[in-house]
This record gives sequence, C-alpha cells and structure tokens, in this order.
Amino acid sequence: MHIDMGMLVLIFIINFAYITLNTVRFLLVMRGYRYFAAFASVIEITIYVLGLSLVLNRLNNPINLVVYALGYGVGVYVGMVIEDRLALGYTMISVILPDPKSSLPGVLRENGFGVTQHAAYGLEGERLELEILAPRKNERRLYGLIKDAAPNAFVIAYEPRYISGGFWLKRVKRRSARRKKQ
Repeated sequence: MHIDMGMLVLIFIINFAYITLNTVRFLLVMRGYRYFAAFASVIEITIYVLGLSLVLNRLNNPINLVVYALGYGVGVYVGMVIEDRLALGYTMISVILPDPKSSLPGVLRENGFGVTQHAAYGLEGERLELEILAPRKNERRLYGLIKDAAPNAFVIAYEPRYISGGFWLKRVKRRSARRKKQ
C-alpha cells in the first residue's frame, strides 16, 4: 500500500477548513447573522464536496479516512476557538448573592454594566438577585468582577434570543443598523 503524504495533508486541510467553516457558520446562524451564514455555506459546501470526493475516490487506503476524521475533529475545535474569539452576540447573567446588601451592583455599574436588581428569597432567607446583559466580548471581565466582589455568588449565564428596550436599546439598534449596511 502506497502512502501519498501530499494527498493525506490535502485531505486533512480540506476537511479541517470545511468543519471549521461549518462550525462558525452554524454559530452565525444561531446568532442571527443570516447573510454571513449564507455566504459561508456556499464556500463550505464547495469545500465539503471536494474533500469527500478525494476520500471516496481513494477508499482503498483506510489512512485517507482516518486523516479525514482527524481533520473533522481538529476543525470542530478550531471553529469553536474562532467563535469564542469573535464573541458575537450578548450574554445574560443571573447572579444570586447571599448578602442582600452586597456592593456588587455598584461595582458592576461603575464598570459600565447595566444591572437590574431585586430581592429574592431562598431556603436560607433573603438574597439579592442581579440580572446583567453584556456583550459576549466582555463576559470574562464580568465574571472576574463578580468573582472578586462576591466569590460565593451563584452565577447562571445564557444567551438571549431577543432584546427590546432598556439599557441596551440604543446600542443594539446601532449595531443592527451597521449590520444592515454591510
């Protein structure tokens, strides 16, 4: 059995590129970037057909399939890393504090975060609950501020699908208008 290293590298690179693009495209769809996602899908499917045909035409060498699978796995990982660096969209953080008089809301506001706070009641009594909407690019900094000011806070994060009104209304509308121009 002859091993063509050039072909193996080509198969790996093609599938790596396909899956990386596939992962990023999927995340663009989930965050509402329709036009970017549609454009990426055209490139993605072209790369996919090319890579798959290379492997299917060379099934006599099982190493081709193994390299194709390795490109797939590495592509998923790199696609996730790229998406994490792009940090598209917003995150909604709910924070429950055991101290109802915590200084955390003030600390967060001083650092530019919009905070909605209200009294909550848990098994052990009164709590302070905070809701914070932040761009994902500021998520790690927000977690750091929470951990420094209230290390025993209970934190839950999720991605909102729809935002209307409030602290972020003007910023969201400006970003949306910029996207439409592109």
